[in-house]
Amino acid sequence: MSSIANIAALSSAEAPTTLPAPSAQPLESHFTTGDGMRMAYRIDGSADLPVLLLSNSIGTSLHMWNGQVDALAGKYRVVRYDTRGHGASGVPAGAYSLDRLGRDVIELMDELRIDHAHFLGLSLGGFVGQWLGIHSPERIDRLILANTASYLGPAQTWDAAIRAVEQAPDMNDTAEMFLRNWFPAQWVQSDAPVVKQFRSMLLATDRHGLAGAWAVVRDADLRRTAALIDCPTLVIAGLHDTVTSAAHGQAIAETIPGARLVVLPVVHLSNVEQPEEFIRVVMDFLA
Repeated sequence: MSSIANIAALSSAEAPTTLPAPSAQPLESHFTTGDGMRMAYRIDGSADLPVLLLSNSIGTSLHMWNGQVDALAGKYRVVRYDTRGHGASGVPAGAYSLDRLGRDVIELMDELRIDHAHFLGLSLGGFVGQWLGIHSPERIDRLILANTASYLGPAQTWDAAIRAVEQAPDMNDTAEMFLRNWFPAQWVQSDAPVVKQFRSMLLATDRHGLAGAWAVVRDADLRRTAALIDCPTLVIAGLHDTVTSAAHGQAIAETIPGARLVVLPVVHLSNVEQPEEFIRVVMDFLA
């Protein structure tokens, strides 16, 4: 049975001015996956620390974690990567699969000679985290699943969204839809600087990469198999999240044996909206 901590009493913070700049570390590195995709990643923190992998949301890049890296890199070797179709990673044609996204992570770990690591994934990254916990449990120490779900059907809804984004003249309308789903309405209405930064990430995302990732969500159904996850697991949900609701998070926590659920008073990007509380919850769990 899950342990539930509800922190809904906290008030939503004002929008941060901007995302922090990347720390003074080398720029992104790349390697080639087994199917020939060029995958971008970045490492922060000392090589002698335990490894923590961070997996980004659809429509973002590894820089969505800029606000957490400095705190995390003091105790962990933080490895971030751009999910295929996003950021500086390649954009293979066609629909992607959750199996392929999971194997991308395993291949990255093999490339960096990482035997096992903690894993934190938000939204699409949370789907990837569940896949890893099910299919490669020996590689995952502690698992954090933020603002995610095990199933987001029906498929017809995603088919329509995929057709629309592939046929649209540009990414403008899609970007505005994402922003409304990600942030408090007042942040979007005031066009806060952090909203502008995420709009830039969205507009820089290749529509074919976005459509490929949407196909992953369309086809994923982990509602039963998530019960096979046996590593210590923390589920973070957003009280005001309309994409992956608090009910989705609770369902995951009730399925994974011993999982803990924390509900924050946020919309979808909990690490951006409540960065201090998010990092506190994550660090307490990893410790």
